[in-house]
Amino acid sequence: QVQLVESGGGLVQPGGSLRLSCAASGSIFRPNAMAWYRQAPGKERELVATSPSGGTPNYADSVKGRFAISRDNNKNTVSLQMNSLKPEDTAVYYCNLMVLAMNYWGKGTLVTVSS
Repeated sequence: QVQLVESGGGLVQPGGSLRLSCAASGSIFRPNAMAWYRQAPGKERELVATSPSGGTPNYADSVKGRFAISRDNNKNTVSLQMNSLKPEDTAVYYCNLMVLAMNYWGKGTLVTVSS
């Protein structure tokens, strides 16, 4: 059984920074892809950034140049450094692991960007 636990959400002012972390535990095989998604109120869940093992990260156009995804394969963790945050970045952020055609999700962490 794979479990994902996110941390690092909170309230931040526009222009500020926040770092999200996700720890995966259980039977985690490679290759796999770890990613961050988000879901704003009243909107569908959307991909923010993805990091395939041994591959190049990809980002949604809305966060390019502001967010950076990184992973530690030895620790099975993935992080999302978010800079220059905007009110429209407010959402619940979910960690995702895709391995062996299975998708696993964390419970999410709330990020609120407001003055």
